[in-house]
Amino acid sequence: MKPKKIAFTGIPVTDIKRARAFYEGVLGLKISGEFGEGVWIEYEIGPDTLAIGSVGDQWKPSEDGTSVAIEVEDFDAAIKSLKQAKARFAAEGIESPVCWMAVVQDPDGNKIIIHKLKNA
Repeated sequence: MKPKKIAFTGIPVTDIKRARAFYEGVLGLKISGEFGEGVWIEYEIGPDTLAIGSVGDQWKPSEDGTSVAIEVEDFDAAIKSLKQAKARFAAEGIESPVCWMAVVQDPDGNKIIIHKLKNA
């Protein structure tokens, strides 16, 4: 196998309408594709794709599962916006030598990392 790139990151959800309210309304993502009669929604973020799907019991959300980190332009403004939207934080104020991070949870408990590189 010779991997070339990540095609998409997929996040399972139980209620697509509720999830869309979070991903579009709270995170501000813009829909780029809708498939399977609305059970699979894709969002382009730069050259990458984040997908949410409600496809049944074979793929369930988990707060201990895979996560995605979303790079933001203004970390402080992003955190303020998320707090105003009453997003649920699993962690905030995380600083590493190269970045700042916070972890929010979608309505199913999936963890989304809000990320800002220090030298970007």
